[in-house]
Parts: sequence; structure tokens; C-alpha cells
Amino acid sequence: MSSTSGASADPLVALGTLPGVPDSVAAVRKAVDRVYGHRVMRRRSNEVTSEAALRGARGSAALSGADWALEEVRRRSDFGADDEALTVGAALRLTAEAGQLLSVWRQSPLRVLARLHLVAAADRGERVGRPRQQGEPVDEPLIELPLPGADEVAARLEGLSALVVAGGSAPALVTAAVVHGELLALRPFGSYNGIVARAAERIVLIGSGLDPKSVCPAEVGHAEQGRAAYAAALAGYATGTPDGVARWIAHCGRSVELGARESTAVCEAMQRGAA
Repeated sequence: MSSTSGASADPLVALGTLPGVPDSVAAVRKAVDRVYGHRVMRRRSNEVTSEAALRGARGSAALSGADWALEEVRRRSDFGADDEALTVGAALRLTAEAGQLLSVWRQSPLRVLARLHLVAAADRGERVGRPRQQGEPVDEPLIELPLPGADEVAARLEGLSALVVAGGSAPALVTAAVVHGELLALRPFGSYNGIVARAAERIVLIGSGLDPKSVCPAEVGHAEQGRAAYAAALAGYATGTPDGVARWIAHCGRSVELGARESTAVCEAMQRGAA
């Protein structure tokens, strides 16, 4: 979308009616309900949430170029050795931080985004926690879209914030996909925009009530579909066309479905005593 401001009606509701989007919303709801209906969730939901957080962080880091095996992420305690380790550490910190920011998100999304970047980039010794200014570089090598100028970034962040604060009746998937897509298209920070964007998507999915226990990590699904598909779907979103935006929302929906499938498998393993 070229801008999220200036519409007389809630534009997110309109996006929810685009071709294929209602089907994606319904499929996500079915996948989420399957996880929450699993008998393991009645007694061990905290364990499922913890495992989903770990797998989500691994997936988010993989999309930012640090594609570590899950057991390596689980085993490691030092995340300061090199760029990949820094990226994995940032993803783990943001996954933990996201759940602490739900109450602030609906009042001040921009404060939350600043906090997420501060937490992600704390080890890099760079400007953190504020949108980039004109001429400042962006380190986001896997996203090759044209980089908007600082003034456009500021205006579109304000528009996005206004939509979140206003609330509305759009499906959670639509809101989460737009938040994710705008942040990646804008890349408002000097680094870690992808990890921040995916953490913000997680916050929307949790805070909306769609996935209140955070057991359906979309980051797992984004990683499973692969970087090429992720970049292609994002490029469609960045065109602002109805078809491009609808394909991005469907891609995000499929990612939530795959995250839900992953946690369903975790529940099955726990039930068998294998986890």
C-alpha cells in the first residue's frame, strides 16, 4: 500500500473483502482452533507457548539470514560472536519482549516499535529505537525493494499507528499482515526491520485474541515457505494493487496456518511422551 492514511472509512475492512482473503481468514481460524482444542493445551499450554516462541524466533532469524537448526538455537547461550549469532539473539529477545508490550500497542504502536528495535539492536552499538533520518543507511540485505525516504516513512508510520489506535472490525490476519508488510516496505530502522516487523505481526495476532497464548508462530510458516516466496509476496504488497495486497495477506495467512500445524505437532509429541 502506498499509504495507510487519508481514507474516510477503515481501509483494513475493505482489504478483508479482497478476493481470496475471506478464505484465508477462515482457514487461519480453523487451524488456530485445532491447536487450542488439543487436549495437551488444557494442561501444558505454557510449555507449548515456550516451544512456539523458540521455533518462531528461529524462523524469524532464518528469514534475516541466520538459518540455524532448532537444536542449535536451543543449545546456545552466547549470541554475540558474529552477525548470525547477533541476529538469532535479537530474534529470541524480541519473541520474549512481544508479550510484554500488548497493553502499550493499542495506545502507542510507535512506542512499541521503538522499544522492539531498541531490544533487537542493543548489541550492535548503533543508533537504536528511532526511525532513520534522511541519508542514514539501512542494513536489510534480503529485502531489495526501493527504500522510501525518511519523510515518507514518518508519514506512513503515523498513518499505520492511527489505524491501530482506531481499532476497527477488520480480521486480525488482515491487520497483522498490513502491519508486517508496511514495516518491511518502509524499513524505518537502520537494522533488524524484518525481525521487528515479524514481532509486530505476532503482537497483533496475540492482542487481537486470535492467538492469545501465542502458540501459532507465523514466523515458522514464513520461514517454511522460504525467503524467495516471502520476498515475492512482499513485492506484491508493495505495489499497492488489490491483487498484490491480497496475495501478501494470503501468504501471511498460510504462514499462521503452518505455525499452527507446527504447534499441533508439538502437542502430539507431548501427548506421546516424546517431548
